Amino acid sequence: MERMTKTGARRHRAAALACALALAAATCGCSSANQPVSAAPSTTPVAAKADPPSSDINRVYAGFDRNDYPGDTTMQALRGSFAFTGYWVTPPPEERSNSWLGKRATLRQQGWGFLVLANGRLGKEILKARKTGTAPAQLGRNDAQVAVAAAKSEGFPAHAIIFLDQEDGGRLLDEQAEYLLAWTEAVAASSYRPGVYASGQPVPDDPGKTIDTVQHIRTLVKAQHLHDVAIFDYQDACPPAPGCTLHPKPLSAAGEPDLIAWQYAQSPRRPEITAACKRTYDVDGNCYPPGFPSVQIDLDAAASADPSNGR
Repeated sequence: MERMTKTGARRHRAAALACALALAAATCGCSSANQPVSAAPSTTPVAAKADPPSSDINRVYAGFDRNDYPGDTTMQALRGSFAFTGYWVTPPPEERSNSWLGKRATLRQQGWGFLVLANGRLGKEILKARKTGTAPAQLGRNDAQVAVAAAKSEGFPAHAIIFLDQEDGGRLLDEQAEYLLAWTEAVAASSYRPGVYASGQPVPDDPGKTIDTVQHIRTLVKAQHLHDVAIFDYQDACPPAPGCTLHPKPLSAAGEPDLIAWQYAQSPRRPEITAACKRTYDVDGNCYPPGFPSVQIDLDAAASADPSNGR
């Protein structure tokens, strides 16, 4: 997810992007984004096209997410490079409105798969609500109801996965865990399946030990015998992430088992953990899709062209 306002352009690579600028990839000999690409590490910039379909068992599909809807024409053009897109059913982080609403039918007609996303609460927001009389668990249930109602309004089918955006990383504080698990249980009680977008980046925990948010969530779910939670892992550290490239590695390379999706590049990049893949990003630190030097994106990989089963 985009974490701040981003500016800049990829001017020096414009010549290499001519093929991707075409609205129909077939007219320039590009491979279809509906086909899985061979999962292999690469330092090729994001402007490069994905490899042709491969018989390799480690197949992945490339997708992206961003907070602002890029526009119908841009989305149609991006289908030449991507199989699925993040789709917010609530306002994204730090936003009061949601430009994705009402776009599912158009995107489905264009052939997109979906990662259905719902904004969560930062720890400070949960504490603020508690001070005004709303317990973390109740806040989670309230937010889940909003997300479920929005998903239904947008036409997402039953059993689609809605991913809660858990921005804070590391071990969850008690109030964060109460909020998150109340949210996932409330979604599980609906016609939808719960998922969480959370950090797989290890951070110091107990002396000599590390923990990541994905591990902590799974530990809590198992200990409390709760419904399974699908995981959309953000882990953009290089390695294991390959950087801003359309050649994602297998999901298993992220370091977490049984992932639905892996966000392996963010805009802007985090310099402290992406030095090894710095050259794959634009000089301004952002990641751009082929042919669109002003559309900052985060890059995702999944084993399905429709990770949320949202079609």
